[in-house]
This record gives sequence, structure tokens and C-alpha cells, in this order.
Amino acid sequence: MSEARRPALFDAFPASIGKLHYLPLGRWPTALDIHAGDHSDLDCAQLLIKRDDQSAAAYGGNKIRKLEFLLAEARAGGARGVITFGVAGSNHALATAICASQCGLQSFSLLTRQTNASYVRRNLLCGHQAGATLIACDSEPDAAATSRRLVAEAQTRGESLYVITGGGSSTVGCLGFVSAGLELAAQLGETGLEPPELIYLALGTVGTAAGLQLGLRLAGLDTRLVPIRVVREDIGSPERFRRLYRGTLELLRSVVREPLSVDADEVPPIRSDFIGPGYARFTADGMAAIEEARRWLGLSLDPTYTGKAFAALLADLRAGRLHGRRVMFWDTYSSRPQPAAALAADYHQLPAPFHWYFEHPLQPLDPGAGPGTGPGG
Repeated sequence: MSEARRPALFDAFPASIGKLHYLPLGRWPTALDIHAGDHSDLDCAQLLIKRDDQSAAAYGGNKIRKLEFLLAEARAGGARGVITFGVAGSNHALATAICASQCGLQSFSLLTRQTNASYVRRNLLCGHQAGATLIACDSEPDAAATSRRLVAEAQTRGESLYVITGGGSSTVGCLGFVSAGLELAAQLGETGLEPPELIYLALGTVGTAAGLQLGLRLAGLDTRLVPIRVVREDIGSPERFRRLYRGTLELLRSVVREPLSVDADEVPPIRSDFIGPGYARFTADGMAAIEEARRWLGLSLDPTYTGKAFAALLADLRAGRLHGRRVMFWDTYSSRPQPAAALAADYHQLPAPFHWYFEHPLQPLDPGAGPGTGPGG
């Protein structure tokens, strides 16, 4: 890991220092791995890997960048805790629980149902160990109503709770990836590398992609994003991208008092050809890509997000669509080991609605779904 620095956003826009709330949670910049495009039948001039999987010591991934600004705003507003949303195995909810605990904040994870998977079990146990209050919700409207109830109850006690949208994808959360785009530009300048022409990344709640593209444009790079949608179309939509992109741009303009002349209507084409049966439903292509990334690049990817995004990159490489081009893969999944004590805990400590994930079979293609896998398997 390289020496930790403050986010590149503050170097690029010193006027934002003191105006944007910030808490140091990660170590920046994350590493930039360089690979020649000479592996087997993979045809590109150069492949770069942005190692956001190593963004923090306890738990990495893309959420750390967002939470540095979101949790700082919560603390600055005097919040006692934070509320966030996701499905049962949400990486975002887990990252929020871990980082909130580090900041002295209580966390509430409002979680809806999803297809069963071994990572769901791990994330639930680790979220519980991190001190999160895990609340099972029947639907997204139910989660929203539960959030309003928690906020109101806190107010009656003279306290406040800060609400973080799913995935941390708000204009404040996007600031973390504006900084990521500026960080990449600075790394390229320091190393003398040519900017990648294309960046492949998983597209979930859109904040990572919207913030990253804005940061790249503010740095003067014309690199094009290739977002691989792994969520419902209404969540990973061009409209949502445009709204977050414009909102974050306006927030920055209000802070730095500069025009920041970038195209506010630029939305990259969103790829939907690798989502398979749906969100958190594993695919053969994704699982094969995970194994390829492990053997070739030493990466630990996941079947819900990064495995599907890397599968798209592999398909384009093998089809010759990236011949002679400079390409990057942005690794957004945490590669940090989860605490053994948490994983060994009795799942009966969790609220009863979450026992289902430990007592029912895992989905096909899950590495843990072998013969004999059943209740508690």
C-alpha cells in the first residue's frame, strides 16, 4: 500500500478544504497495477487495474470513498447514528456498519430479501459483529417507512439520525469518486502512463460511475467509462446517472466558486448484457471470469458485481474489440479478509428473519452450494 494522502479532490480544489466535511477512512491513492495485453488470446495494448479493493485496512472496496464524505457530514450535523439501505447481503450496508463504528456512530441496516448466497451469510454475521442494528424489511417502501419511523423516534429523544441512500449514491457520496478520477489523473502524470481509453466497472446504484466520470472530466481526461449494469434497470439507469452527475457538479461549483466547464449531459452507454437472470444471481460467465482474474491477475472478485464486469471485459478482449487499445478495470470489491470470529459466530444471534439465509440452500453456481449443502450448509 502506498503512503496515505488526503483525497485528490482537495489538491485539485483547495478552496473546498473546510467547506466539504471529510473523515479519513481510506488510504489514497489506491494502487495502479500495470499488465501487458499479452495473456493467452487477450488482445489489448495495455491493461491497468485500479485496486480499490485495497482502499482501507479493515474493509476495502468502492464504498470507502463515499463514506469518507457521508459519515463526515453525519458527524458535522450532530447525528448519533446513520441509517442505510440494501439487500440482506449488501456490501454497502456492511461497509457503512464498519466505518460508522470507527467514527463512533450507531448504524441501522434496513435490509430487503435477495437470492441466497454464501456471501450473504458472511456479510450478515460481519455486520452484526460491527455493531449494526440489522432490520429485515419486506420491500423498499417498507424500508423507507422504517427509516422515517427511526428518524422520528430519535427526534423524540432529542437525537438525530443521518440517512444514507442505498449504495451511498448521493451527491455528497459521489464526491468520493470525483476525487478518484482526479487521483487517477495524478497517478498517470506521476508514472508517465498514457490515460486508458476505456474503464470497465460494475454499475450498481450509479454513484461510483457518475462521480468517477466527473472527476475524469475535471482532470481533463476524455477516458470513456464502460459501465456494466448488475442491478435492476430502474436503479442503474441513464436518468439516475445524469441526475447524480449534474447534482454533484452543482455542489462542487457552489463550494469552489468556479465555473467548472464540463458537459453536464454526458452519459456513457450502459451495458446490460452480463446481468444474467438478475441482481445477485450468479452466471457461468461471471464465475469463469472470477477464476480467470484470480489466476491471471491475482484478484479476488465477486459474483454479484465485479465478476460480471470482468466477464464483459474478457468477452470484449477475446472478440478483438479492444485490439491495440489501453484499457482499465476498476476493482470495486473488498479483498480484505473478513474477521474469523464473526464468521464463526452462531447465526441465531441475528434477528430471526435473517436465519432463512443459513437454513435454506444456496443458489446454483455458489462455491458453497456443493453436494450436501442444505440447512446451515
